Order: sequence, then structure tokens, then C-alpha cells
Amino acid sequence: MDQRVAAAREIIAGQLAGSGVPCVTSSFQSEDIVVVHMLIAERPNIPVLFLETGYHFPETLTYRDQMAAAWRLNLVNLSAPQSVAEQEAQFGILNRTAPDQCCKLRKVGPLFAGLADYEVWFTGLRREQSPTRANLEPVESFKLPSGKTLQKISPVYDWTTRDVWQYMQKFSIPELPLYALGYTSIGCAPCTKLPLDPNDPRSGRWAGQGKLECGIHIQAE
Repeated sequence: MDQRVAAAREIIAGQLAGSGVPCVTSSFQSEDIVVVHMLIAERPNIPVLFLETGYHFPETLTYRDQMAAAWRLNLVNLSAPQSVAEQEAQFGILNRTAPDQCCKLRKVGPLFAGLADYEVWFTGLRREQSPTRANLEPVESFKLPSGKTLQKISPVYDWTTRDVWQYMQKFSIPELPLYALGYTSIGCAPCTKLPLDPNDPRSGRWAGQGKLECGIHIQAE
């Protein structure tokens, strides 16, 4: 565990030493909180980008606000041009009928627009989270639809869930209360259920819809 923490901190320090303007995205799930905790030790004012989709669990928003206040985070809430009510009036409830389109409007578009101001993007992605992330590297290039390329940094890419919880316990970091209810991967409330497969932490996400990612970590074509 100590070796993995040291390796993650070395990745972070190396990237922050460059000239690129950094940010970190956070859903306020535990791996994201771990990365934010490491980053603010080096760069207290680093922008922490949060996707305010309008569909989050109330517990997620409360926890976000509590952590932002406790750690004095430079929180940047990114949201879609349309409110939830406006979107549903125009398209219906897309998270039921077309979840990919809902994610595109409420997550992918707002994030990619927000990332345009930065050159270095830190994430809490881990290989263990999903088959789609099994080949994740700690440092990768990522091209936005605009053509701009960022350095995408995943300092805890090789951490296990156990590593994440050990770090949280070691530094007495409170966890998002939804974990105590049995959730293992937490996104928007309509598309997040308790895990269907105890061996797959993301099996409660878009359950039964054949969807594994929201799209924010997929390269633009």
C-alpha cells in the first residue's frame, strides 16, 4: 500500500511540475476523493470539476458540498445548457428511452466544454473498475472533439478497491454515505442500482441496458 501511494504521488508531482494548466474531475466517489486528497496536498487551488447533471442522489450533492467546504476545494460545477425540466419537455425522459443521449447531453458535452480550459486532466480511473478500463495507463493523451489534446492522468490506475478503502481509513476521510447502503459504483440516481453481480462493482450502473460507460472517457472520433 505504501508503495502504491508513493507511486501515485510521484505521478502527480511529475505532472504538476510541468507548464500545463491542471484540473481534476471528481464524482465524489472514493477513488476520486483519494486523488483529490493527494492533489490538494500539492496544489490546494486546483480546479475540481463536478458534473452537475440534475439527476444526482441528494446524498451525493450533500457530500460534495461537505467535502468542498471541509477541504476548501476550488469546486467547478459543470452543467448542461438545458435544465432537466427543459430537456424532459423536449425529449422525454431520456435516461429511460435513450441513456446514451442523456449522458451525451448532461455529462459528455458539458465536461468536454469545461476541459477546454486545461491541459492536464487528473482522474480517479482504475483498471479494476470495468473491462473497458482494463488497459488503462497512468498517463495517456486524450483528444477532445475540438481537436485539442490533453494529458489524461490516472494516478491510482492500478489500485484495488481495498487500496482505496485503506487510504480513506488511513487519512480518516469520510465516505459518501451511499456506500453504506450497498452501492458500489454511483452515478445519476435513475441509472444507479445496487450491484447485480457482487464481483462487478459497476453492475448496478445502467443495469440491463448493455451500457458500461457514460462516454466521458471515450476518445472523440
